[in-house]
Amino acid sequence: MVRPELLLVFTRVAELSSFTQAADSLGLPKASVSKSVKQLEEAVGTQLLRRNTRRVVLTHDGQACYERCKDMLASFDDLQAMFRQGEALRGRLRVDMSLGMAHRVVLPRLPEFLALHPALEIELSSSDRRVDLVADGFDCVVRTGPLDASDLVARPLGMLVQHNLASRAYLAAHGVPQTLDDLARHRLVHYATRLGVRSAGFEVEEGGVVRGIPMQGSVTVNNSEAYGAACLAGLGLIQAPTIALRPHVASGELVEVLPQWRAPSLPVTVLYAHRRQLPARLRVFMDWLAEVLAPFVAPPASPD
Repeated sequence: MVRPELLLVFTRVAELSSFTQAADSLGLPKASVSKSVKQLEEAVGTQLLRRNTRRVVLTHDGQACYERCKDMLASFDDLQAMFRQGEALRGRLRVDMSLGMAHRVVLPRLPEFLALHPALEIELSSSDRRVDLVADGFDCVVRTGPLDASDLVARPLGMLVQHNLASRAYLAAHGVPQTLDDLARHRLVHYATRLGVRSAGFEVEEGGVVRGIPMQGSVTVNNSEAYGAACLAGLGLIQAPTIALRPHVASGELVEVLPQWRAPSLPVTVLYAHRRQLPARLRVFMDWLAEVLAPFVAPPASPD
């Protein structure tokens, strides 16, 4: 029989990629950690970790085992909490979201969440690169934009309205576009998740159909922070939600143009792996996240 403490030791080694760091975090001798991992490997009949000169990495079987161990440990936590109503939530949550959302919206409010749940630990990844929730060991990820087909559970949080923005200095130098034809005399900051790929241009929606209007532009960026910074620097127009740019819009540094020709709104969704029992700490965090984002999003689009 596999003891829960073996699962805990193994998951900590997997997350830290180090026997030494895992031992320190658990308050155990390194020899005990190594012994526990060996016992688990013997119990399941396969190698779970591969050691090299610099770090410890999961084998293919180890990755699958790690995901199941997280589910099992979460179930143990929930079983204990079931009979201890009102006890503080414990454990670690690993979350991923965009740079702008993390820096401008979530992190400023995170102290109040942790004040309510001081025994929780949050690992917050903020990048516009789309991480692999399962392979990278995330509890949930927040996605902005259309979703790819997957087996993940999707919880809609709302819609982000996009605005056509330019800096006040840019408009003073180049004029304010009044029609789509005027865009031929303007510049666009291009956004591409992968550099080397040209954007579709200035997007407009007509009769439910989205089309791109090609525009000239000298700069292409691949993350939301750089996108906003390029606009503030006067490098051209951008089409983006104002969730991370509200202070600049409020101050007049950024000005909306062609409001009648906005790009389609972007769905905001939190994704998590299907589990028979959702850990209480994850459920509480996602409820809090929905509350924090509510002032910035329109209601989710109704299904067709």
